[in-house]
Amino acid sequence: MEEINCPKCHNENIVKSGIIKNKQRYLCKKCNYFFTVNKIGKKIDNYYVTKALQLYLEGLSFREIERIIGVSHVSISNWVKSFNIKKPANSNYHPTYKILNHLELVEYIRNKDTLSGAGMIITELGDKFMAIKWERFKK
Repeated sequence: MEEINCPKCHNENIVKSGIIKNKQRYLCKKCNYFFTVNKIGKKIDNYYVTKALQLYLEGLSFREIERIIGVSHVSISNWVKSFNIKKPANSNYHPTYKILNHLELVEYIRNKDTLSGAGMIITELGDKFMAIKWERFKK
């Protein structure tokens, strides 16, 4: 059984003190603090949080990031809000992206036409790679 400590004073001397909203309530005998056990939710790896925020800064929408990473667009929106990330205003450029495996990436980079006339970044995405390219809007 997992040992529970008081979240306020970290004392181990606690007793059960009823149930509230189907959660066990506890009382710390040292500081008389009532608390319930923390809800254990699904924890998403920090790798995906970082990738989602990078892709957001690169100009991709929440839904595009959701399709690429496989994490809810609502979660991505919450991360952007919690880290207070502001997307830079860039009206002259728009990002396009491609998901490629290793061999496709080599071929993509080998073609000089795909490299010229735009900025590009390549990032790892699980077992594949993402090439993000910024191109000027055509007038």
